Amino acid sequence: MSSEENPVRLERRGAVGILTIDRPSRVNALSRPTLYALGRLGRELVDDAAIKAIVVTGAGEKAFCAGADLKERQGMNNDDIRVQVGLYRSELGVLDHSPKPVVAAINGVALGGGLELALLCDLRVAVAHAKLGLPETGLAIIPGAGGTQRLGRIIGEGRAVEMICLNRRLSAAEALDWGLINRVVPEGTDLIDDVVDWIAPIANGAPIAQAAALKAIRTSYDVPLERGLELEAVYYDDTLRSQDRLEALDAFANKRKPNYKGV
Repeated sequence: MSSEENPVRLERRGAVGILTIDRPSRVNALSRPTLYALGRLGRELVDDAAIKAIVVTGAGEKAFCAGADLKERQGMNNDDIRVQVGLYRSELGVLDHSPKPVVAAINGVALGGGLELALLCDLRVAVAHAKLGLPETGLAIIPGAGGTQRLGRIIGEGRAVEMICLNRRLSAAEALDWGLINRVVPEGTDLIDDVVDWIAPIANGAPIAQAAALKAIRTSYDVPLERGLELEAVYYDDTLRSQDRLEALDAFANKRKPNYKGV
């Protein structure tokens, strides 16, 4: 079948699930079927106990995701577009709130909704030739899939204003310097192989602890410090009661690799 009929591919590499937006002829743009596919397959990976981490990437070497499918948008009225924007929250929300770390493997340009997709991931890795930007104000709109909210939390308000209001596009090196991405993969290195190797501590780690850490970190954005510390203690207790914690102690004492089971 064509990539238009199956706009997202799912691959499993051990404990890592890989979602690839497979619309290279449309620069991996986020059509309505693509959003639904990301939601459906994202839920499948979240519910799969064998998966400990999720990677999101794009097909080809040109684009991670160029954002909204403007060809599709041409046939939409304002209400259709409002529904489409709502799908960013409902369908991509499964990745945004995933108890398993989600990594954006940025294989090329990530613009508009494409960068917003990367922003809702927990970690971002990019190839050296990647370009990142939120050009919406140049089209007389604003980022509508969380970009105005998430970008400033990651790189600071001033730099977020610069990117959004000045239509500033960053190279991978600049994005790394600004803290927008975590890692740049050198040219000639396979992006997915590099990402899977890099997140081996997650794939081999204790899933209860990973989920608890994510909850504690995410909560810190929404509550005062004192409340955040209280919630951290709650999430810490989740790990304290797990069998994985006892397994970690035994493995350390006996100088062996732990075998975490997520219980």
